Amino acid sequence: MAKTAMTQLQDQIEAIRREAYDAGYAAAMQAIRELTTRPAAAAGAAPAVRRSAAKATAAPAARQRRRPRAAASPSTRRRPQRGTNARLIVEVLKAMPAATARPAEIRKALQSDKGVAMAFTSIRHALGQLATRREVESSADGKTWRYLGA
Repeated sequence: MAKTAMTQLQDQIEAIRREAYDAGYAAAMQAIRELTTRPAAAAGAAPAVRRSAAKATAAPAARQRRRPRAAASPSTRRRPQRGTNARLIVEVLKAMPAATARPAEIRKALQSDKGVAMAFTSIRHALGQLATRREVESSADGKTWRYLGA
């Protein structure tokens, strides 16, 4: 008898669960139908989805930290033109008061004067390109570079 009562209770619970699922599914489908039949202008004025209490009370600073950064527009995120590094290094070497400069000094001058952060490998590569064009030359020890002119 206990087994039969337990089985009946499980059947009733399953029936209630199915009814609740069907009701929720029908409500969701109705909301989708309403959203898809609205004109485009009215879709932007749709009511906001309710947030949980934990998210609504979170501090604004915490929400800002979790928010991913907005991607920059393509016009502001363009790659520099070819030869920009070499041109910047030539400008820095021309402005150097000393006859020679090390890559670290070039990098520091680029950061302070031009506001450009450049990796040492990029500086060395650009110096190599300028050396093949005979615009700069390295010292005998290869640690300092001197501007020769175009």
